[in-house]
Amino acid sequence: MGRILAIDFGKKRTGIAVTDELQIIASGLTTVNTPELLIFLKEYTKKENVELFLVGKPKQLDNSDSESEVLIIPFLEKLEKTIPSIPVKRVDERFTSKMAFQTMIDSGLKKKQRQNKALVDEISATIILQSYLYNK
Repeated sequence: MGRILAIDFGKKRTGIAVTDELQIIASGLTTVNTPELLIFLKEYTKKENVELFLVGKPKQLDNSDSESEVLIIPFLEKLEKTIPSIPVKRVDERFTSKMAFQTMIDSGLKKKQRQNKALVDEISATIILQSYLYNK
């Protein structure tokens, strides 16, 4: 089996999480500046066996698409052209940022550490991945 790589796409930064090869454990991998995301994914998939990309799908409370969805669609088109061998699945990402922030509080991070938006993005990607694994 290959890894599953989750992407919490953002306008400036994108959080990335990945499973182990047995697809049991979800771990935060890194945060990448969004303009460099495709380059990072291309390099990562050359070194690691990735069998699926999970990309968060931002939704409103009424289940309609969030306004940030318009930024994700062009990225998805480029991703499918750049790395066509790895399928992409979308996952509802509602509340992941709030859950990530709460996770940081619960784990005892100081206020200064919780202001690190890159860490919030990475934890959000991990939550997206963990929820996918749980519901798989």
